[in-house]
Amino acid sequence: MALKKKPVTGMKDILPAEMQVREYVTKQIRETYGGFGFHSIETPCVEHIENLSSKQGGDNEKLIFKIMKRGEKLNLEEAREENDLVDSGLRYDLTVPLSRYYSNNAASLPSPFKSLQMGSVWRADRPQKGRFRQFVQCDIDILGDSTRLAEIELILATTTLLGKIGFKGYTVRINDRNILKGMAAYCGFPEESYEQVFIILDKMDKIGMEGVAKELSEAGYEEEKIKKYLALFESVTMDSAGVRSLGALLKDVLKQDEAENLAAIIDSVTAISTSQFKIQFDPTLVRGMSYYTGTIFEIQVDGFPGSVGGGGRYDKMIGKFTGMDTPACGFSIGFERIITILMDEGFTVPGSGEKTAFLIEKGVSDEVADQAMKEAMEKRARGMTVLVSQMNKNKKFQKESLIKEGYTQFKEFYKEGLK
Repeated sequence: MALKKKPVTGMKDILPAEMQVREYVTKQIRETYGGFGFHSIETPCVEHIENLSSKQGGDNEKLIFKIMKRGEKLNLEEAREENDLVDSGLRYDLTVPLSRYYSNNAASLPSPFKSLQMGSVWRADRPQKGRFRQFVQCDIDILGDSTRLAEIELILATTTLLGKIGFKGYTVRINDRNILKGMAAYCGFPEESYEQVFIILDKMDKIGMEGVAKELSEAGYEEEKIKKYLALFESVTMDSAGVRSLGALLKDVLKQDEAENLAAIIDSVTAISTSQFKIQFDPTLVRGMSYYTGTIFEIQVDGFPGSVGGGGRYDKMIGKFTGMDTPACGFSIGFERIITILMDEGFTVPGSGEKTAFLIEKGVSDEVADQAMKEAMEKRARGMTVLVSQMNKNKKFQKESLIKEGYTQFKEFYKEGLK
């Protein structure tokens, strides 16, 4: 059987030019989030299948790369269903592993605990631009803080990072799952139908108001409820004043402090942040993860489909492990999507310094080669980047390739001396 040189579908090889950008962004992430007091942690890429299939991960649970039992535990003859063959899987996000990690190590961690986690995750998804089956996620989370300080810190840290790597003019959309439920209750939808209603509402940006109305009608909901529901979205403004006015309207089905909490987050971020972005209330924002219990947010970049970051509050997840609820809130940036945007825009790493290439003709004397190597070492000792390489026959193409990698200076060594 012939070996295959292409990577598995949905996964990719990373070439040096992109790797340089990835390393730069990673450095900015660690420096920026570290400045906000987040602690770097690491969790295994393999998780217990029970944790991954706990109905916390929404549709992602349909995309798990499952791992078969090994050795004596794998009994094919007696297996009757998939669960008899599987005991673990590759993580599909970093939130479920973080919750297990905190549950297992809380006694050794500060409270509140500010976590930074970067690592690969895997989803058996349909690959497309900016979306892969193996990709890096970057999460910051605050565990043990029930106040809005957690949301404000997460948004400020994330937007500060994006500003450092050149993003501006983007939008942070923010909502609250309790406001979503309050709006549905106000319009008379039964509680057991909320998730179905929210799934349809989540399509608003793709199918518009009329499309949402049509799908709600096809799902069997009364026209009166649908009209009342959609009228709320048409009347509300996308700022803190809009949140407060909506909260007043929903006072019989929504705790007043829940609307005020969201409005205060918007006001605080607007007043404090020095980055160039908009934060706006979006009552159509749903986010698919069923573990969200309160505030939710996403980042939208003009001209790029889908979000490039998102998160929210998930106060019930850690309790699934410990039996005791722990306040938790997190924000994840779409690392791969950010890299895709930067690469498409021809981003170059700032302040990388002068890069020089020494090209040595084949067959030069040891004396000439040693001279080139010694000079390269002297420049490296001064902090310069110097590549020493054999000169190719097609020197023009070789130089063009090196220029793409950021090399701007060239020195050539020949048998008869320098040229």
